[in-house]
Amino acid sequence: PLPECSHVANHDKGKVADSLDKASEEQENVVGLMSQDPLRTDTEQNNSEATTDKDAFRMNQRETEAHQTRLQHLCRICGGSFKADPYKRSHPVHGPVDNVMQAVLRKKEKRATSWPELLAKVFKIDVRGDIDTIHPTNFCHNCWNFIQKKFSNVPCELYFPRKGPVEWHPHSISCEVCGTLSRGVKRKQQALNPQVSKKLRIMARRARQIRPVRGPKQVNSKSLMKKIVNCNKIHLSTKNFAVDYPADFVKAVSCQICEHILADPVETTCKHLFCRVCILKCLKVMGSYCPSCRYPCFPTDLVSPVKSFLSILNNLPLRCPAKECDEEISLEKYCHHLSSHKDAKDKEGYVHINKGGRPRQHLLSLTRRAQKHRLRELKLQVK
Repeated sequence: PLPECSHVANHDKGKVADSLDKASEEQENVVGLMSQDPLRTDTEQNNSEATTDKDAFRMNQRETEAHQTRLQHLCRICGGSFKADPYKRSHPVHGPVDNVMQAVLRKKEKRATSWPELLAKVFKIDVRGDIDTIHPTNFCHNCWNFIQKKFSNVPCELYFPRKGPVEWHPHSISCEVCGTLSRGVKRKQQALNPQVSKKLRIMARRARQIRPVRGPKQVNSKSLMKKIVNCNKIHLSTKNFAVDYPADFVKAVSCQICEHILADPVETTCKHLFCRVCILKCLKVMGSYCPSCRYPCFPTDLVSPVKSFLSILNNLPLRCPAKECDEEISLEKYCHHLSSHKDAKDKEGYVHINKGGRPRQHLLSLTRRAQKHRLRELKLQVK
């Protein structure tokens, strides 16, 4: 080998040897330090573990708080989000029952003072043992409507979005609440059977083909008869009943023409009941036949129903329409009760005015002409 090359090689070997010596010295120093102070390294390790534990605890606390705030936007019963409702209506799970629901329950002759009691009856869930960190504290207006539908006979297109109420679980890593806030708690999607879906498609296609062509609009005779009668101001509506009776019973005690409560009821030869005023008007305009079954009927054929039916009808309880009065009165005494309210109002608003300029004399001490004028005034006052 050349002398220059050998010199460079020796120089490189010297460098490598120096670096190895330095590394061994550093390692010896570290070992010496660890042997001198083992307690110091242990304390540092413990401190680092404690800080990580604290951070984890804080993170968990934040997550639970966030989870709890998210729960406030969900329904306790169906799990739906309040954002779906444009008016953002919600009702407290543990609060008292509102006035509207109280009125519905009163009509059904049932009592419930608090929502937990009512929710237990309708949805079969006990909300008394709820925990704020697991369960929402409010329920949505759709569930409120569902409860109202349960206790009233009003037909309405309402549905409960699930087979049963939602089961709520504590916050975890795979938490459904934290992931599905905007659209509510997710439901499990059921896979459609391909044979069933095909069958449904075929049925829908056939229904479209068979659908009949709509003819011109027919005149509804019932609405026409209601227009002829026009008795809204003189007859009472079935909504005035103090109790929510079954639909068939309400139909039995209401007029077949105007659908109000029977006033001065009469019976035809075909055993149908009507208000006297309504049937006479219809017979005059529509012709001499029964509006219900088209059986020949004349004003002379109309008779009063049996006394036992009249006694049942007269004893039906009605609610007073006056705001200050919440009394239940029988149908027989209804008019008298309303007139008492009217008299009280008239007395409050009545101011005695002497138009003649002299004190009013006794009726018998006046001349015949003056007596006539006075009687006319008294009749107007009575009216």
